[in-house]
Amino acid sequence: MGERHPPVLQFLGATDTVTGSRYLIRSQGHQILVDCGLFQGYKLLRDRNRIPFHATPATIDAVVLTHAHLDHSGYIPALVRDGFHGPVYATPGTSELCTLLLPDSGYLQEEEARYAAHRASSIHHPPRPLYTAKDAVRSLNNFKARDFDTLVPLPGGIEATFLPAGHILGAAQVRLKMAGRTVHFTGDLGRAHDPLMYPPRGLEPVDVLVTESTYGNRAHPAGDPEAELGEIITRVAKRQGVILIAAFAVGRAETVLLHIARLLAKHAIPSIPVYLNSPMAIDASDMYQRHREEHRLKPNEFEAMYKVATPVRSPDESKLLNLRGGPMIIISASGMLTGGRILHHLAAYGPDRRNAIILSGYQAGGTRGASLAAGAQHVRVYRQDVAVEAEVIQMEGLSAHADADELIDWMKAAPQAPAMTYVTHGEPDASDALRTRIKRQLGWRVRVPEHMESIPLHNPR
Repeated sequence: MGERHPPVLQFLGATDTVTGSRYLIRSQGHQILVDCGLFQGYKLLRDRNRIPFHATPATIDAVVLTHAHLDHSGYIPALVRDGFHGPVYATPGTSELCTLLLPDSGYLQEEEARYAAHRASSIHHPPRPLYTAKDAVRSLNNFKARDFDTLVPLPGGIEATFLPAGHILGAAQVRLKMAGRTVHFTGDLGRAHDPLMYPPRGLEPVDVLVTESTYGNRAHPAGDPEAELGEIITRVAKRQGVILIAAFAVGRAETVLLHIARLLAKHAIPSIPVYLNSPMAIDASDMYQRHREEHRLKPNEFEAMYKVATPVRSPDESKLLNLRGGPMIIISASGMLTGGRILHHLAAYGPDRRNAIILSGYQAGGTRGASLAAGAQHVRVYRQDVAVEAEVIQMEGLSAHADADELIDWMKAAPQAPAMTYVTHGEPDASDALRTRIKRQLGWRVRVPEHMESIPLHNPR
């Protein structure tokens, strides 16, 4: 049966965008999904979240999850609600982080639906969330934690292994073996010299490589991001401004806190109030502490970076920050200004040119963060236009993604070339730029797959 119907890989997401990571493997009559993420950014992409899943959820045998960020995990609650009843395999760190990210995602979607109903601003009556917090909590029962470097048997004669990817706590590369072939998914690869996380594991011999290309068309700035952050904070504090740092609640918030703690220890920035306005990031601190083997921080550094900021938990405390004024630093989510408490701060402090908005990493097309990075002077927040006079700085040096040079170096160290490499998880220009470099510099067979394309793994093309 396996010979008559060889394994097939289908690209259900992350093929013409940096979001919506979803890869379906069909083998011996079984279906395995690698990642189950949300599409984000442009409305055209977000609308894909509302389309019925391309494989009937009840027919999917298992999900293998690379890491917890919503563009990789955020559709799981909808999949479970719609009939998926199999296991979701993930590392312990990813499993724990999903207990924070998924319910929060459901809550935010319920909030957006309620707000749209209140404003009568939706074409749907009544507006409905993609899924609820209750759906998300229920989906957590499907999670089965598996350690790095542990063989995970799956239906269809498939064996999965998680390998460290750096990037954030629990992030993994996924290696699948089936029918004598090895397929390797990078997930999101971290950086070799990330201040927080250890570097990703090197690439071993594989038949098919599926690589991310988030920064496939550029390199991170050569300067020291800590020094750059210090200069910004000092400059804005002198003019009594507010430094609003848009940080992903898991991973980026920790890196920003670490840099601020080190800057304060060196007396390189003025001592001004710092607020961590992200309950999720506050809760994630315990998880990072439990998994110290995955990151570089010594216990004293870990303790110091969480002492730097005043945690803000309640909505009322968050609203009071909008009345406080500068100088101060607010670290809040989301990192691309797509939702969350930071939008209220953006509305409050964006119109004042004394303030600064720091975008602490990649900004997907169609997001408010991408608009600001491109120089937009107005953004839409809760159906209102907000003028942005504040200084806007995109600090790509704070990114937890490997850049194009780091991706090429990681591939170059492989003992042999894969039979085929597929470039995914990037905007079209980034994916194609990385494809060109892989072909010209490494001499590998490489291609950017199309959305919904199916590939026979016995003869990848």
